[in-house]
Amino acid sequence: MEKNKKQLLQSLLNDPSFRNWADKSNKNDVLFWNNWILNHPEDIDTVDTAKSILLGISFNKTELEPHEVANALDKVLHKIEGKKNQKNAPTLLHAKKTYWQFGIAATVLVLVGLLFFLNQNTEVIHRTGFGEIIELKLQDGTLVTLNGNSQISYDKNDSRDITLKGEAYFKVKPIPSTNAKFWVNTQDLRVEVYGTQFHVNTRDEKTNVLLDEGSIHLLLENGGSRKMAPGEFVSFAKGQDLLTHEKINTELQYSSWKESTYIFNNIELNEVMKYVEQTYGIPFEFIDKELTLKTISGGIPNHDLKICLSAIEKSTGTRIVLKDKKLLIIKEN
Repeated sequence: MEKNKKQLLQSLLNDPSFRNWADKSNKNDVLFWNNWILNHPEDIDTVDTAKSILLGISFNKTELEPHEVANALDKVLHKIEGKKNQKNAPTLLHAKKTYWQFGIAATVLVLVGLLFFLNQNTEVIHRTGFGEIIELKLQDGTLVTLNGNSQISYDKNDSRDITLKGEAYFKVKPIPSTNAKFWVNTQDLRVEVYGTQFHVNTRDEKTNVLLDEGSIHLLLENGGSRKMAPGEFVSFAKGQDLLTHEKINTELQYSSWKESTYIFNNIELNEVMKYVEQTYGIPFEFIDKELTLKTISGGIPNHDLKICLSAIEKSTGTRIVLKDKKLLIIKEN
């Protein structure tokens, strides 16, 4: 195999999103790699080899049986080497035998390295593109709804300890027999859970948490901690040590997200449009600057951009026009 092919093979095996494509565990990764393959037809053999290595061999920590090693070896050698030209076989029989023995030894070494590498690389990543919402069921039964432009990651052997970037809603599955905790990690804090429903948003260099059911314990990056009861809202930014912890009321400024709907309470339109930009990846501009101070209270669906913008227009008496890949906010005529 040529040097660049080997480098590509190693890169594919080292890419969590490619693994998600191989086992079809993430819609966004499947779409990305399908498009990549269409644009790189010359690398289809290497892609097939990488997929076969990831899916065709059981990489357990227990020692493989000899026949399993032999079968796996045959499959990988067939992918990497391909069918050999047979026309020189009678005169090169001895050389071919030596080459085959050398190839087996070299490939066994490669397989040992791959076995070690893949056993170490156990991270699972789920990410969404702009405007994409996915619902995930983790191994323990916990349900996670991931908003657009967001990501969760965790070790495949422990889906109850995850890291979030972006925005998600959690319905954590309780495990009464062991009282096992569930953890959500962000750049600002660590959420300790047993079984409950809550919303987490890590955007704008802070983390917002709103608890719907159950109880959770927050371990802040500054060493502090907070216990939350249902109906409470916490916002914390470690860089500024800014902490808000209040019971939800009509005067409180807060936002939440659940079932593909944003819930805003006394949120200025400028901040609402930031949510739209973060979710859909489309920048915005206020043509009439005084509109930035208009406030929204109520639900705004965000599963579809047109429906989302229409709801914002009706709530604020404005017009939002998409022009030159930018959302322009103007007064309603």
